[in-house]
Amino acid sequence: MNASDSVHIDFDGAWSRTSTEACIDCRSWGRRLRYSAPSQAVEEFYEFIRESVARFTLFGSGDYHHLTALWLRQLVEPVTLISFDNHPDWDIRPPRWCCGTWINRALELPTVRKAVIWGCGNYELNWPANLFVSRRALRAQRLEVWPWTERLRASGRRRWPGVTRENWQEKFTAFVRGIAGDDVYITIDLDCLDREESTTNWENGLFQVTEIEWALEQVRSHANIVGGDLCGAYSPPKFARWRQRLESLLDHPRQEAVHEAAAAARNARALEVIWPALTNAGTAHLAGLFPRQPAKL
Repeated sequence: MNASDSVHIDFDGAWSRTSTEACIDCRSWGRRLRYSAPSQAVEEFYEFIRESVARFTLFGSGDYHHLTALWLRQLVEPVTLISFDNHPDWDIRPPRWCCGTWINRALELPTVRKAVIWGCGNYELNWPANLFVSRRALRAQRLEVWPWTERLRASGRRRWPGVTRENWQEKFTAFVRGIAGDDVYITIDLDCLDREESTTNWENGLFQVTEIEWALEQVRSHANIVGGDLCGAYSPPKFARWRQRLESLLDHPRQEAVHEAAAAARNARALEVIWPALTNAGTAHLAGLFPRQPAKL
């Protein structure tokens, strides 16, 4: 794997930098893009970054997950989008560009055949919040979700097939056999992991780090991973606009005080396992992922 195949885009200092190249300092954009952003700002950022978009992208907090829809623009052939996330990010309500609505931006792209979300377990899958999913995408079978049944209320269990700790690997294996030979793009939000495995700005899911590693190996053994990204590490929230700050405050869960050094160490351990499994690179590649002096465009 060439160094140009991966990039670290730093919006918020969520990931530490320790070695030589492949990092773009976008902290001047961080406040503007966090949680939600006007379409004009998103397009301005895309023009700024488009020449540096890589196959695999490491970026900040899950508050920036909507930017996955920008990384997907690099694709020229159809893909199945696989998301590991504790949240479905499918809300059809405004803001248009928001970390909770970005799946719809991805499905607008002609190169995204379908989005399949694994590991959700929050209120958005229960009634009445699940009314805000795209019915069109569901009817067209372009959106599929496999949540943790134990995290759902009765309304959610009736609506979605779901998985359990006992059967999720069996169902995931059947899923990857069904996409054998396909090109896939994989996005991973660290909040899909158990709280002992990652510290994020959101509620945590139930996956273990080694389970994500296993799932990536299963995908790679059946399909062609053409690109992917990883986000979701904790960073202190900072915003450019009062409305953005207010909406984010209302949407985020209340959190206990975060010990940032411990959080960074926990997330680094997850990265050491998941990133090589995603990119198919050896662990030595991590050394070149975090430069001491981030490059500027």
